[in-house]
Amino acid sequence: TCTHGCCTSSTTKSKDWQSGDGVLPGRASIGPLLLMAVTPAFAIIFFHVCTHMDGNFLSFAKLILENSQDHPLTGLFRTIYSIWPNPFDPLAWKMITAFLSFELFLQKYAPGKPFTATITPKGNRPIYRANGMISYVTTLLTLILLTYCNLIRPAAVYDKFGEILSSMNVFAFALCFVLLIKGHVAPSTTDSGSNGGNWIIDFYWGMELYPRILGWDVKMFTNCRAGMMFWAVGILCFAHKNMEMHDGTLQLGMAVNVALQLVYITKFFHWEMGYMCSMDIQVDRAGYYLCWGCLVWVPSVYTSHSFYLAERAPDLSPLVALLIFVCGFACIWINFDSDNQRYIFRQTGGECLIWGKKPNKIVAEYTTSGGERKKSLLLLDGWWKVSRHFHYVPEIMGAFFWSLPALNTALVGPYFYVIFLTILLIDRSFRDDDRCAKKYGVYWEKYCAEVPYKIVPFLL
Repeated sequence: TCTHGCCTSSTTKSKDWQSGDGVLPGRASIGPLLLMAVTPAFAIIFFHVCTHMDGNFLSFAKLILENSQDHPLTGLFRTIYSIWPNPFDPLAWKMITAFLSFELFLQKYAPGKPFTATITPKGNRPIYRANGMISYVTTLLTLILLTYCNLIRPAAVYDKFGEILSSMNVFAFALCFVLLIKGHVAPSTTDSGSNGGNWIIDFYWGMELYPRILGWDVKMFTNCRAGMMFWAVGILCFAHKNMEMHDGTLQLGMAVNVALQLVYITKFFHWEMGYMCSMDIQVDRAGYYLCWGCLVWVPSVYTSHSFYLAERAPDLSPLVALLIFVCGFACIWINFDSDNQRYIFRQTGGECLIWGKKPNKIVAEYTTSGGERKKSLLLLDGWWKVSRHFHYVPEIMGAFFWSLPALNTALVGPYFYVIFLTILLIDRSFRDDDRCAKKYGVYWEKYCAEVPYKIVPFLL
C-alpha cells in the first residue's frame, strides 16, 4: 500500500491519476514554451543582479533602458547578450565534470540498503539504493579535505559561477533532449508515453516517470545528487569566498545563512528515501521542468542568498544571529517532523505512534491504470491533522530565516527564493490535491471533512 497526507473534494474517480492540475495556468499550451525561453535567461540575469548589482532588479531595468536604442525588447536582448557568461569555459567544465562524475560514482557504488518506493499508476515499484546520507557526508568531507590540503580553492566556484550556470544550461538541455529520444525509442518502464504527441510538451514535461541510463536512476541523479548536493557544496564554496574577503573570518550573517541551509539539506538526505516517494518523484516526469530545474534553477535560485551574502553580508550582532538561527532551526525541525510522521506512517502501515498515540486514518481504495484494485492509508493525525500540506508553512518560514541575514540591504534579490518557494508550494498543493482527488474519489470527501484546510488553517 501507499499512503498520503493530503486530499481534495471530488466525486469523480479516474484511473489516470499520474498528474494533477495546479493553480498556475498554461501547463498544456504556450506556457511550457514560454518558460523554456525565459527561465534559462532569468537564471543568468538573477545571478548577474545578485553579484554585480547588489541584488537590485531596478538597476537591471535601468541597464535595459540604457541599451534600448530602438525598442525595449532590443535593449533586453542586447543586455542579456552582454552579460551572458561563456558556456564553454574550460575551468567551469572541469569543475562540473569532476563534481558530477564523483556524484555518479557515489550514487551507484556507495553502500546502502535497497529501498522499494510506492507503487506507480502502472503498477510498477521502483527500487533505489538508500545511500544518500553516506554520499552527502562523503562529499562534504572530501571538499573539506581537499581544501585543507590546498588541492582546491572552493572560492573559485564563486568566481566562475556565471560560467558554471551557463555551462549547466548547455548540459541540461542536452540531457533533456537525450531523455526525449530515449522516452520514444527505449523507455525504462511502462510508466512512460507521449503527452498527446506534442514534442514540445514531451520535452518540457518528460516522457518517462522513472528513466534509467546505464543503471543510473536519472531523477535521483538530477534531483538529489546534482541539484541538492550542489546546494550544499555551493554554499560552502560561497562561504569560503566570504572568508577570503575578511582575512579568514566568516561573517556571522554568512555563518547563520549557511548553517541553517546545511541543517535543512542534512535533513533532506537523512529523509531521501521519503523524498523518493514524494510528488516530485511520483508525479513529475523527467523532462525540462524537473531536470533543467534541478541542474540549473536549483544552483541559481536556491543558493542565491548565499552568493549574494558572500560579498555583501551586513554585520550582525551575536544576539541577532543567534535569534535568527534558533527560529530557523525550529522551522526546519517542524518541517522534518511532519515529513517524518508521514514517512513512518507509510513504512509501518499505520502501526506506529504519532504524538504519543496510535494515529487515526482512513483506508482508501483506488484503481491502477491496469485495473488492479489497491488500498492506501490516509493519515489523520499529528501535523497532518492541522492542514493537508502544513509542512509547507515551516519550509517557507525556514527559507525566510536563512535569507534574513541580508536584512534590508537589497531589493528582492536575497529574498527571491522565498517568494519563488511560496508560489511553487502553493501551486504544488493544488496539483497534489487534484491528483489525489482523481486517485481516490469519494475517499477525499471523507478526508477533507476531517482536514478542511489546504496549507494554512483558516486562511488557505
